[in-house]
This record gives sequence, structure tokens and C-alpha cells, in this order.
Amino acid sequence: MGEVVQEGMVIKSQSGFYTLRTVDGEQIVAGVRGRLKKKRLDITLVAVGDRVRWQRLPEGGYVIEEVLPRVRALTRLKPIPSGRGSRRWNRRGYLREKEQVIIANPDQVVFVLACVQPEPRLRLLDRLLVGAERQDIPVVICVNKVDLLGVAEARRCFEIYEQIGYRVLYTSATTGENVAALREQLEGKISALIGPSGVGKTSLLNALQPRLGLRVKTVSDATGKGRHTTVVAELLPLAAGGWVADTPGIRALAHFDLEPEEIDAYFPDIAPYVSNCNFSDCSHIVEPGCAVLAALEAGAISEHRYESYVRLHQEYRKLADMYWWGIEEDE
Repeated sequence: MGEVVQEGMVIKSQSGFYTLRTVDGEQIVAGVRGRLKKKRLDITLVAVGDRVRWQRLPEGGYVIEEVLPRVRALTRLKPIPSGRGSRRWNRRGYLREKEQVIIANPDQVVFVLACVQPEPRLRLLDRLLVGAERQDIPVVICVNKVDLLGVAEARRCFEIYEQIGYRVLYTSATTGENVAALREQLEGKISALIGPSGVGKTSLLNALQPRLGLRVKTVSDATGKGRHTTVVAELLPLAAGGWVADTPGIRALAHFDLEPEEIDAYFPDIAPYVSNCNFSDCSHIVEPGCAVLAALEAGAISEHRYESYVRLHQEYRKLADMYWWGIEEDE
């Protein structure tokens, strides 16, 4: 009689092996059953946060038999390591497209940016927010290193997100400002800290709970760019309950299978005006009678957020045109 199949949660992923937390609270390291590996998937097979079914092998060791359906996942288009961008093309569209799961089944994501050192990348933040909105994942924006600039000055840069309705926490891992509020926000939930390298994610983890974070390197004085310190995704247990993932720093983000016509729905400050546009397929860029453009002119939508929308729309409109051009050429 074979070993009983049990359930668990993936808390660490590294080099094709996965650390699982079992229903009994134990931790085991498992591989993946060969038949699962043979499936041609356009999305990460096993990711941190996944619920899985696993089994002990007769010869020793453990294996994942099944990945249970994901409730939600924060994802991106998997970068191609060639350094030539994230897409390659043939006559029928783009090649080797794969959706990379940053974290599966999160209760929330915490997008972390520094107010200085490095300078905040609001375009990247807007892209991350679109990814969370697509999956209906609750969001907290954490603005770190306020001890270097002051909360009032930091708020001038990020208050637009508070106005939209996102919760924004202004923190300092150095002084402890608002660390207690962040700890309370994480308690009892599965969360991920997401953001560029150098913004202080790991330092925040150490401030939240001693020795919780991984090793930290300072931002390079020569370049002002964050150095990549976290190299594997891992869920870390919180003493007060819950789990938090410190993930590798994100330098860029391309969305998988994003249609230009749907992008306006993922901007909560733009979406309410869309139904009032004269044209159902309005791009909100050039059309007459566009309610979004009218709201922009009236100051109801910030220029920064509108520009982020336009950049995303034009980027994915171009990709869609290239895809259909490739199919027509091949016919």
C-alpha cells in the first residue's frame, strides 16, 4: 500500500526543489513528480504560496503529486535572460512567452518603495498596481526611508495613491516609524513585500521581527542603485501569526497576456469615467467626447497616473498589432 497523499503549502522555491509546510506544521523538501514536469505550461508550475498535494517516496524523500488551483497570483511576463528584452518574435507572434508567478494565493501584497536612495519609481509602482488589480489582490503601499526626507515631503510624492484609495504607510526601518502599523497589517495574513532592490525590504523585515530578514547590503554609493540581495522567494513565519515573503528585487515588469482594451479597468481612478465616453472602444487618448480626458482636464485624474495609463496602453497596443500582423503574414 502506497504512502498517504497529504497537503501542504510551498514556503520556499530554489533550484527545482520546494520546501513545504505540512498540515502538521513540519517542513519537508520535495521535488516534483515527472508527469507534472512534462506538461507544457505557460505559467510557473510550482510557486511560493501554492497549496500542493505531496507524498513520501518508498525509496525515501518526498514528491509533489499535484498543485491545487490558485485562488489568485501576482505574476509577470517571465524575463528572457538574454538581456534583449522580455519578448522574442516569430511570424506568428512572440516566442517563449511564459507567465512567472511572483507569489501564489496571497492575502495581500505590500509594494515597497523608498522615498529617496533610490528615487521612487512611480511608473513601476503603477505597473505593479495594475497586476494586483487584475487579480483583485488587496494592496498596501509602503514608503520607506522617511527618516531621510521627512513624512511631509514623502507624502507630497505619494498622496495621489492615498486619494485613489490605497493604504499608504510611511515607514523607517532605521527609526522604527510606522513599523508597528506595518506589523499589524501583516498579522495573520499571507503577504508579499514587492519592490525594487535597495528600497529596504529586508531591513523592514528585520525591524518587524529580529533576525526575520535575510542579509542586507547597503545601496551602492557609486551608482545609487539597489544591489540584489534576496535571490530566492521564501515565505517567512511571523511570530504574531501569518507569513511574509521577501522576494527578489524587481527591476522591470511586463504583464502576461494583457489586452490594451482592458487596461483602463485596472486604474481605479480612471475606471469610473469609462462608461461615460462617447465610444465603447475609447482609448482615452484622442477620441472626442472622452470622459476620461474631460476628467483629466478638470483635475479629477492626475497627469502622472494618466501618463502611466497611456504608456501601458500604447505598449500593449503595439504588441497586439505585432501579434496580429504576424498571423496575417503567415496565412
